[in-house]
Amino acid sequence: MSTVTHGDELQLEGSTGLAPDDGVWREVHRIVFPAKTDIDVLPLYVDFSQSEGYASAESDSVEFVNTGGGESDTEAAGDRRSLTVPAGKRYSLGSYFNAFPASYWRKWTRAEKIRFDGSFTGSGTVTLFKSNARGSRQRVTSWRVDGQARLSEELTLAPFADGGWYWIDVAGGAEALTLVEAAWSAPVADQPAGKASIGVTTMNRPDYCVKTLNALASDASVLEVLDEIVIVDQGTQRVRDEDGFDEVAAALGPKLRIIEQANLGGSGGFARGMFEAVRGERSKYVLLLDDDVNIEPEGIVRAVQFGDACRKPTLVGGHMFDMYDRSVLHTLGEAVNLYRFFWGPARGLYHGHNLAASNLRQTPWMHRRVDTDYNGWWMCLIPVEVVKEIGLALPAFIKWDDAEYGLRAMEHGYSTVSLPGACVWHVSWNDKDDTIDWQAYYHERNRFLVALLYSPYERGGRLFRESSYTDVKHLISMQYYAQTLRNRALSDLLRGPGHLHDTLASTLPAIRALRAQHPDAQVQAEPDAFPTPKRGKPAHKGKEPRPPKKATLLPWAAQAALRQLRPVKPEAAQRPDATLAASEGKWWELSLYDSAVVSMADGKGAVWYRRDGRKFRSLLAESADLHRRMLTSWPQLRASYKAALPEITSMQAWAKTFGVDLSEPVEKN
Repeated sequence: MSTVTHGDELQLEGSTGLAPDDGVWREVHRIVFPAKTDIDVLPLYVDFSQSEGYASAESDSVEFVNTGGGESDTEAAGDRRSLTVPAGKRYSLGSYFNAFPASYWRKWTRAEKIRFDGSFTGSGTVTLFKSNARGSRQRVTSWRVDGQARLSEELTLAPFADGGWYWIDVAGGAEALTLVEAAWSAPVADQPAGKASIGVTTMNRPDYCVKTLNALASDASVLEVLDEIVIVDQGTQRVRDEDGFDEVAAALGPKLRIIEQANLGGSGGFARGMFEAVRGERSKYVLLLDDDVNIEPEGIVRAVQFGDACRKPTLVGGHMFDMYDRSVLHTLGEAVNLYRFFWGPARGLYHGHNLAASNLRQTPWMHRRVDTDYNGWWMCLIPVEVVKEIGLALPAFIKWDDAEYGLRAMEHGYSTVSLPGACVWHVSWNDKDDTIDWQAYYHERNRFLVALLYSPYERGGRLFRESSYTDVKHLISMQYYAQTLRNRALSDLLRGPGHLHDTLASTLPAIRALRAQHPDAQVQAEPDAFPTPKRGKPAHKGKEPRPPKKATLLPWAAQAALRQLRPVKPEAAQRPDATLAASEGKWWELSLYDSAVVSMADGKGAVWYRRDGRKFRSLLAESADLHRRMLTSWPQLRASYKAALPEITSMQAWAKTFGVDLSEPVEKN
């Protein structure tokens, strides 16, 4: 029989393992560790801060115990519950994955208290902490362990109105202390556990899809909460032809279904996932997942369990981490600025926080609960009953479909929660600039479209001003292809809501075909693809270009406009004035040149921009006219798009676009 000291009270424990589900309590947040000791992701699971006697991940060997005895990734992933802390060392589980987000549970769920349960072997101390919305740490209780012990503590959620977390620290004593398994439970087993259908939209990323399927197939706990995995394949490189697909398909069996359809964009693929979940009539949720992600399966389980515990149907989103810098969090929550009508981090947040540099315990603003307008569809759990009531995705092809759905759900009384501890790793936005390629069309059209539907301002707030400024920036940067697409976007929007479904599959080929007419859209990968710059008088008299200040913006703009009207130097067509890195190719610098070669943001090539006065005048005049027409017809357009929204997001409209007969039975593998 082992000995456990809880504060001043001596308790005797004779069994190991967590308490079984008694019909009231349900495990909702298991403590987990990575399948492999990857130094990039360890800070998301364990805090090794050296302050206050904590160990360092770089100087200490971290032992994750695989009690299953297996060596393969599959076997290791099946038992990721254990951690050994060496004698004299102290590890904190006040981390992104293993701290319990108490304020989110207090705000959105039926739970008024939670319970910590954990099994330990060895010698040492387990200390339970909580924090408040300001990030102040407060000790709750501690246990001294010698031998084998099961620890349990019921905890109130009352103090967590605005923020705060619970977590434990584990310290080895005279000998090592092993956390065998631990979890946070809530008294929410009064209702049946729900299950989800996953909808993955993919376009020529079969390798990512097979990797995701393997991660799902190797985790028994996540399979327990899934009814079906639907891969909506819209590419020419088919998932079913990828190496390893047959093996993972055999492992998943009837839980996996592949649907191959024309490229209808992200919104068309996600709408199909919603569509199939509604038709299936068995799943409580549809979980939308991007294709170019790495997943933490435990996060899917947590999202489903959180959704089950919510007081009313709630959209539950996962966070996004940077796939190539894996400890960097994109943001804790997203919002739409209704005056600018643009998305971005919620109030008080910013993009790109590195948890390896400042972990949860050291970052006070992470302890405040963040309320969101929407969650990106890299990972978002949506109750099927909400889909039935408010409709499927907007037929927007790409961009703004996730934000629009969150705003639509909000109008119907359904909230979106971005849940800490549920996430994916996704390719960062930092390595691409999709505002100057074919996606420029969708950025412009869909921003105006969603503003028509939800802007509280009579004429869209600051939307028209910012759109006009952006047009001018593209034009003085010699980005005529991007501006051609932005003009087409407003022209199409003026056609009315009927064009959304009618052109869903045809717009992308059309706007990509326009690329051939624009030299500024021709990307060359070879370093010597362009002539060397002509050395002459340096632009701006050799001074480093800087963006104009507000006080000098008008005279600067007048000077830039006059420059666009001057004749182009004949030699500019033969040799560029300058070669610029992507970070240097800003509009205020490009406006100084007649010709410049600029690297692409992804580093895979460069383009040659050349000033064309005729194109500048033509596209600027067209932009001004389109903005005038949009502004004068705003009330009528708003009314028509709002009236059409229920129809264009309906099962019937999407069934027609998919070419599916709703009277036919659901296809099964």
